Amino acid sequence: MLKAKTVAPNFTLPDQDGKEHTLKEYRGKYVILYFYPKDDTPGCTKEACAFRDGFAKFKRAGISILGVSVDSAKKHAKFAEKYSLPFTLLADEGKEVVNLYGVWGKKKFMGREYMGTNRVSYLIDPKGKIAKVYVDVLPDEHADEVLADVKSLKK
Repeated sequence: MLKAKTVAPNFTLPDQDGKEHTLKEYRGKYVILYFYPKDDTPGCTKEACAFRDGFAKFKRAGISILGVSVDSAKKHAKFAEKYSLPFTLLADEGKEVVNLYGVWGKKKFMGREYMGTNRVSYLIDPKGKIAKVYVDVLPDEHADEVLADVKSLKK
């Protein structure tokens, strides 16, 4: 996992509409780069809907929201449409970015161990440095936590 105060590694991934996004495009703005396990699962849906519900506040604060999972762009499109998600979901089917950011690893669910994406977020500042790493993310509270942190960083 990457540490705060390091430069966020650049990447290029397609969004839910097939449009390519490069992290460098977002310089000059705060970015919440949130990694999540899977589209349309309970925790991931709560987290995405919390970002959706706070979207106007994020926009006013100049924060771009980028959700990343290893699901396909097609699955992202269905998820975004089903829940009216107004932000970008990036498809990392090749697992390059989840590995680059150190969020791919062992997970446990109902006594079963498997490899998957851990729910981790990175707040990236306007200069491209990681301002904060969120490891123990609570899906329905995360969006408010990020807004509060950006507000305090801007002071």
